Amino acid sequence: MQKINKSSRRFFIEKITAGSFGAVISAGLGTAVFAEKNTNPFSSKLLAATPFVSDKKFVPVMITPYKQNGQIDFEGLSKLIDFYLAAGVKGFFANCQSSEMYLLSEAERLSLTRHVVKRVNGQLPVVATGSFGETLEAKAEFAKKIYNTGINAVIMISSLFVKAEDSDDMLINNFEKFFSLTDNIPMGTYECPAPYQRIITPYVFKYLLATNRMVYHKDTSIDFEKVKVKLELAKNNKIEFYDACVANTMYSLQAGAKGMSAISGNFYPEILVWMCNNSTNPDKQEEVKFIQAQLTKTEDIISQNYSLSSKYFLQKRGVPIEIISRVSTTPLTTQQKQTLDDTYKVFLGWCNRIGIQPVKL
Repeated sequence: MQKINKSSRRFFIEKITAGSFGAVISAGLGTAVFAEKNTNPFSSKLLAATPFVSDKKFVPVMITPYKQNGQIDFEGLSKLIDFYLAAGVKGFFANCQSSEMYLLSEAERLSLTRHVVKRVNGQLPVVATGSFGETLEAKAEFAKKIYNTGINAVIMISSLFVKAEDSDDMLINNFEKFFSLTDNIPMGTYECPAPYQRIITPYVFKYLLATNRMVYHKDTSIDFEKVKVKLELAKNNKIEFYDACVANTMYSLQAGAKGMSAISGNFYPEILVWMCNNSTNPDKQEEVKFIQAQLTKTEDIISQNYSLSSKYFLQKRGVPIEIISRVSTTPLTTQQKQTLDDTYKVFLGWCNRIGIQPVKL
């Protein structure tokens, strides 16, 4: 089993299918829009009643609910998915670091992902990490298994393909072999901070873009100047770029990122949805700048003892979820709970300022 760095911060997606691609707006939020064949279905446009229309998308990195006995709570997972849908998300990243993927068994990774696919029921695209295994052959076999759960793309963790000291050429060689072993399964990349953070350089990114296999990239560069370099390379390519750094939200979206996939979406997803919908709206720039400053300010608060912090916050919001984690084994302190309580009140103030209603199940 991979060793996880408990102190690291987690920092994707859209939909692809194997033949004709299609993307569907979540129930109650719009009409189904189908992309042209051989295009990225993540690129569907949102139909809205307002004059300003945005195709930006928020995709949560899903957390895993557990029962008191430590087993996956699938009923709680269903409620969590309903909560995300009600918030207006436009895709799901299952079996990711926020899902505690490194501490799930192979059977749990598959059953968790299968349940998400079944519950979403084609309303929105689902992706999941598939690069588990000690060898490239083993990784390819697991990728096929998880793709067969019904997901739309398999996400590759860059740091699982080479050691930290290995060169970019070695990384490219391993990606190439992995692609040869996985038929034509649509792929994505995620610069997950564990087991170590392997940032995909522009050199490697150019290779990936040229393969015609990539539909998604979740970036954790943090440095916006580095993000802009990749955004420029991704222009006119079917890949969709998602930034994981909430401090970059406004800047990345305005610079051409397709969307955001930050852990703050496990606290107040409707705020991230609002930012994606309004980041480039000329009539909302004052509010956009305000929310950007607020998101950046609260990130360090919500990151403390994550994912217990998110489960505590969601429980306050009415989501039936136990405050249990396999990664975070130290309970929240009284001070941490009070800080999260205060942040919840701040969140309600944001909603009031931008004129939205917090989601209630």
